[in-house]
Amino acid sequence: MRHIDHVVVAARDLDGAANLYARLGFQVGPRNRHPWGTENRIIQFRQSFIELITVPEDADIPPHAPGHFSFGAFVRDYLQRREGVAMLVLSSADATADAVRFAQEGIGDFSPFRFERTGRRPDGSATHVAFSLAFAVDTQAPGLGFFTCQQHFPQAFWNEALQRHANGATAITRVTIAAPRPQDHAAFLSAFTGSPVTEPTHVSLDGGVITLIPGTAAPAFVGLDVQVPDLEGLAERLRASCIALDEQAGAVTVKPDGLHGVRLSFVC
Repeated sequence: MRHIDHVVVAARDLDGAANLYARLGFQVGPRNRHPWGTENRIIQFRQSFIELITVPEDADIPPHAPGHFSFGAFVRDYLQRREGVAMLVLSSADATADAVRFAQEGIGDFSPFRFERTGRRPDGSATHVAFSLAFAVDTQAPGLGFFTCQQHFPQAFWNEALQRHANGATAITRVTIAAPRPQDHAAFLSAFTGSPVTEPTHVSLDGGVITLIPGTAAPAFVGLDVQVPDLEGLAERLRASCIALDEQAGAVTVKPDGLHGVRLSFVC
């Protein structure tokens, strides 16, 4: 069973978004640049991460082409419409096999995409990371991005020093999608994840879940759950930082108005 590898959060002001997440108690990594021009900053957990991403004005973004999904073009086009969670990424042991399966399932006909970049350790020294991506498309939700990610040098990417957050966060446990007809997306999500859709609004993953809820606008990623060990202490810390919260049993939620339209819930 796959787990949530990461979510891609698009922001027009990358450093501003990083500062906001730092106020929420996350350790945010340094700025990185992809070979095609987008720039990101990473919030890393034990086996998942939040990728804050932007498109600089000088970025030379390659276009979409037959058999080729342009990650940069997707993020650029998303930012022209809004900010927020743009893409959901699942773990992969073999992106090439995923691409073949997606084609067979009729949810993607793209070649796997491998890229490499220089990363930075907490001490500022350089490290080398490489990834292969397999993209899928929900034709009824073309504004949402989906792909799997295979890490080629995981030991160069995952770093315990980057996983120490003031809020104690350890994992992304839920991604919520709102759509006018949630049931219309169940077949795609089942094919993408390889897991059945139950209830019919939940897709179970290894250590996480994708939830579909009714919405009145176009399909969108609207919620993100992050696991923490101490909700009461976290709520007290966030209130002291003047963060607007919604506190309910089992969750402390940051209201979406100040978080690029995404409802971020801390859960135990």
